[in-house]
Amino acid sequence: MLTTFTVITIFGLFVLYNTVTIVSMRHSYVVERLGKFRKVLEPGIHFLVPFIDNITYKHEIREQVFDIPPQVCITQDNMQVEVDGIVYLKVTDPKKASYGIGNYRSAAVNLAQTTMRSEIGKLSLGHAFSERESLNLKIVKEIDHASAAWGMKVLRYEIKNIRPSKHIILTLEKQMEAEREKRAEITLATADKESKIRLSEGDKIEAINISEGEKQRRINIAKGRAMEIELIASATAEGVKMVAEAINQPGGDKAVKMQLLEQFIDEVGEVMNAAKITFLPTEMGNIKAAFEGIDKVTDKVR
Repeated sequence: MLTTFTVITIFGLFVLYNTVTIVSMRHSYVVERLGKFRKVLEPGIHFLVPFIDNITYKHEIREQVFDIPPQVCITQDNMQVEVDGIVYLKVTDPKKASYGIGNYRSAAVNLAQTTMRSEIGKLSLGHAFSERESLNLKIVKEIDHASAAWGMKVLRYEIKNIRPSKHIILTLEKQMEAEREKRAEITLATADKESKIRLSEGDKIEAINISEGEKQRRINIAKGRAMEIELIASATAEGVKMVAEAINQPGGDKAVKMQLLEQFIDEVGEVMNAAKITFLPTEMGNIKAAFEGIDKVTDKVR
């Protein structure tokens, strides 16, 4: 009796275990009935027909991360680089993930590798480094398009490392050193050019200032001379006017005669002192004639 009860209990528990199924939030189960797809069990409690319904596949419905192993790729400019990455995907249709492909994980990894190798081959080495974001988007687009029939969604792809070979790294270092030297020479040449331009501009401004100063100096001298001539002319005119007025005064003609005679005698004395040979004008022989000449001059002044 005990043995029969035990067997019945164990059998009942076995039937109950195969009848009641609890699916957690992170999974999705595929159920087959007599070898044919029946339905997909979503998270929660479900009841199955024992020995007829069978849970064939269990899928992780959370986002999954798969490492893409390093592989050698050839860039557009024939540079050899080793590239690896990470792909993020999620099962969206458990039925297609179960029957559309044998192993969607392996398929996603291999497809990511081939797509990455193809996209790297379209870019030069420099663009492969600078356009990693656009490269990631292109790879996601290609993988997602191909994996739509597999019941999964590729969310994103990230390139982890792009490692050129040692020979290429050495070549790039030499190229960068040459580029730095070139930039240094350009900077020095530009600085020298700017210095010469500034010096020439300074010389130009200095020459302009000197010429402007010389011009102003000459203008001032000319104005001074003009003023001097004007003052002399005014003074001369004023003197002549005063002499004429003095001549018209009583006894003025005699004063003019006396002044002219004194100037004549003084000038004759200076000439005789300076000359080695003494000479006298013929008019000096006749003093009277000299005074008569002075009278004529005085009459003309009147």
